[in-house]
Amino acid sequence: MGLKIRLARAGAKKRPYYHIVVADSRSPRDGRFIEKLGSYNPMLPADHAERIRLQNERITHWIGQGAIATDRVAKFLGHAGLAPMPVYAAQPIQSAPKKKAQERAKAAAAA
Repeated sequence: MGLKIRLARAGAKKRPYYHIVVADSRSPRDGRFIEKLGSYNPMLPADHAERIRLQNERITHWIGQGAIATDRVAKFLGHAGLAPMPVYAAQPIQSAPKKKAQERAKAAAAA
């Protein structure tokens, strides 16, 4: 059984609220979970104390049991100091502006 620490959506339409839960990786996003570990309210300002609430002891317990955090939750845990910050790869070269767009940007900067 693969364990994930992930977000489960709650709240009304256009008013999201998420529970941070540990669940079997095969269960649905908002379905069955093992334990609630905290909450995330994206409607609050970024510096608000109640935006992200975590139960530190239980999170470290589940990580010790082999639970793997999803990308968003890993970012929360990294900011809280419970896990290392996830490393994201740089943007691929494919997404860089092409030759003509670079020339136009240089011309606009020179003007």
